[in-house]
Amino acid sequence: MGHEYSSHVVWTGSRGNGTTGYHDFDRTWDISIAGKSVIHCSNDPLLGGDPTKMNPEDLLLSALSACHMLWYLHYASDEGIVVTSYADDPVGLGKVGRGGAGRFSSATLRPQITVKTGTDLQAAEAIHHRIHEVLHDQ
Repeated sequence: MGHEYSSHVVWTGSRGNGTTGYHDFDRTWDISIAGKSVIHCSNDPLLGGDPTKMNPEDLLLSALSACHMLWYLHYASDEGIVVTSYADDPVGLGKVGRGGAGRFSSATLRPQITVKTGTDLQAAEAIHHRIHEVLHDQ
């Protein structure tokens, strides 16, 4: 059984003349989904994007981190491990190929997790490995 998701992505970077020249338009867009806040996006600042807006790399890295966090919290709850805080500062490394196309070469999650005093820390650590098994089994 699958789940279907939808999104609405709209380019907002036209300055009135469309793509008449490479420097004549902005690489900005909005992501909207019914009933949710709009996310204003731009391309990577290294490519002239707006550094105050999310870019595809930000979104991908954040999604990876959030997915891991949600699985961790789920498994911790199932195993009776009480998590009192969870924060992550993930780092992604990108490479630029010959044609100028970029890709992620790695992503490293660095979660900082606080559990209730008296928790079996080995069991709490083992959850990370369990998540990797589930995600790689897809």
